[in-house]
Amino acid sequence: MSHDQPQSGSEVPYLELLARGAAADAYERPVLVARADGATPETLAALETAKTHALRVRAELEGRRRREAELSALYETAHDLAGLRDLDAVLAAIVQRARSLLGTEVAYLSLNDTVAGDTYMRVTEGSVSARFQQLRLGMGEGLGGLVAQTARPYATESYFDDPRFQHTWTIDSGVRDEGLVAILGVPLTLGSQVIGVLFAADRRARVFEREQIALLGSFAAHAAVAIDTANLLAETRSALAELEKANEVIRDRSGVIERASDVHDRLTELVLRGGGVHDVASAVSEVLDGAVEFREAADGEPAGADGHAVRHGDDWVVSVSAGGELLGALVLRGHPALDPVDQRTLERAAMVTSLLLLARRSAGEAEQRVRGELLDDLLDAPDRDPRLLRERAARLRADLDAPHVVLAARIEAPREASVERESADRRRLWSAASHLAATGHGLAAARDGGTVLLLPLDSGDSAAALARQTAKHLGGALREPVTVGASGPVEAPAAHPGAVAGAYEEARRCVDALRLLGRCGEGAAAEDFGFLGLLLADSRDGRSGGAIEGFVRRTIGEVVAYDRRRGTDLVRTLDAYFACGMSPARTKDALHVHVNTVAQRLERIGRLLGADWQSPERALEVQLALRLHGLSSAVTR
Repeated sequence: MSHDQPQSGSEVPYLELLARGAAADAYERPVLVARADGATPETLAALETAKTHALRVRAELEGRRRREAELSALYETAHDLAGLRDLDAVLAAIVQRARSLLGTEVAYLSLNDTVAGDTYMRVTEGSVSARFQQLRLGMGEGLGGLVAQTARPYATESYFDDPRFQHTWTIDSGVRDEGLVAILGVPLTLGSQVIGVLFAADRRARVFEREQIALLGSFAAHAAVAIDTANLLAETRSALAELEKANEVIRDRSGVIERASDVHDRLTELVLRGGGVHDVASAVSEVLDGAVEFREAADGEPAGADGHAVRHGDDWVVSVSAGGELLGALVLRGHPALDPVDQRTLERAAMVTSLLLLARRSAGEAEQRVRGELLDDLLDAPDRDPRLLRERAARLRADLDAPHVVLAARIEAPREASVERESADRRRLWSAASHLAATGHGLAAARDGGTVLLLPLDSGDSAAALARQTAKHLGGALREPVTVGASGPVEAPAAHPGAVAGAYEEARRCVDALRLLGRCGEGAAAEDFGFLGLLLADSRDGRSGGAIEGFVRRTIGEVVAYDRRRGTDLVRTLDAYFACGMSPARTKDALHVHVNTVAQRLERIGRLLGADWQSPERALEVQLALRLHGLSSAVTR
């Protein structure tokens, strides 16, 4: 805009209009007045230009005021929801606020039913149709089912004309009954889990702007937290109600009131100060005047069903469980007689123990994931900033500037194991390895069908010794053979993250070598194999045939070729000979032939391999070549 006198003067009435927040139609008046007063075309043009700029400024101010109002309403809503404790009140407040925020005729909320696999109408505001209020939507059906399935917001200005949605008779009938046309739905999410859908809808066509979708999405985030909080409080109230019932039983026995109060106070104090399950057992031991111990869950051991104490000989046992999973048991020793109140005390202690175990498990799983993510970054992203790696490791009490060893671990399941069994075994291995990493200030992650660990190497220790200790520890924890291969030391993983990936490949080759040599369930490092590490060096790039077949050909190739040409059985005889401790007598029994036949075959083998083929060094190479010849396919999996 130019700065000549007419234009400058033309701005004044519009500045006054902006200052007092006049309505949009008031901005026409200065132009009309000037035209009626016979203003020049230049003055009228200047007024039109000023009017255009003023209306633009007014629209911008209106938009900002609207956004401020929306943010203020969102803040007030979050504050109000935080103050509610009853789930029904929370849900009602959510839909009321959603309807108010977006200015729609109807708002409603559905919750996911994980058992039925659908989402159902939970509460409505402004709805008049009973059929609509009782709708259930399958995952992917209708607008709401699609939001619940994809965890993404969807909006339509005309639901029945929108082909994006899977229209079903049930859903369309309910929506038509309610008379809805324009619908907006956003997911209610907790972490990565969708717990329901929040809707705003009108009975006329309407375009939901991007800002309105974002506003309802932000509100849904607060609403999901409020729902989760209300659920947790409801569960807490339920647990407290159960405790109150126990207290009612205790009040009937005046002699037991003091002891029951004592155990309640002790367990509460234990929970508040972060005590463990053994602290609970110790506290209950004192109250019940007996030895109470916690036992981990194990097959074949007795446990009280459904959290009720049962007698087992002179002991009382109560299961510690959650969600149908048996976590262990509390055992009261040497109490053949136990009154109902003391039984209830033991059962309450089991419930508290299960809560502590679940809390410990949740915290442990979160830490395991963080440790696994850090190790994945070391393996997959060698260009990570060392400073950030050190900071992340420090939060996990790990020192990535100290020497570490990379270990690859695989559980040796039976060959006939199902896919489900193998998957479960891998999860158990990862869990046990993660626990070992946490206690040893290291890292662990699931990888390539097994588990990889990064553990600190103490001074004076060796990678081979650490591999053997790890195999023994994991095998004992899982009660299954676990084979562990270790790399050479990585001096400072944070400073050289690229070295971790190479060390992992070395550890995997050691696992392959152990399995080929029939040493499953053991632990070893490259230093334990001598030339075998070099032999398997190329086994993971698709060229395993070159190194392995070349070694087999050089070592026992003449015997293999002789069998192929003559149809003889020298390779099998040689394998049985070593398996029988190089005893011809035992070899003939294993092959079901005469001892002279064995002698003749060994003589032929000697002529083919050379006179020194039974020397310790040659015999080791021949045995290795025999295994590689028979199991070469295992190297190239």
